Amino acid sequence: MFDTATMETHGPAVQEIAVFEGGPAHGLRLRVTHRPPVVQITRPCTLEDTAEPEGLRAEALYVYRRDLRVQEEPLRYGFDEASP
Repeated sequence: MFDTATMETHGPAVQEIAVFEGGPAHGLRLRVTHRPPVVQITRPCTLEDTAEPEGLRAEALYVYRRDLRVQEEPLRYGFDEASP
């Protein structure tokens, strides 16, 4: 979430290309707004057919952190192996 002061400091929302390095999303390119420090990527997990509750789903969660040394496009996000 961004507060009004932060948004005014950064001006209008600008989208930039980001590239992911390492982990399951290696090589993925997408557009980010306001250079988020962390991006979460999820991948659906297959549930067994045995008695799964209605509407339940499971997803693997992967965390990528922005490389603060990169200031120009494409921004770089590295896989955080210690993420949950």
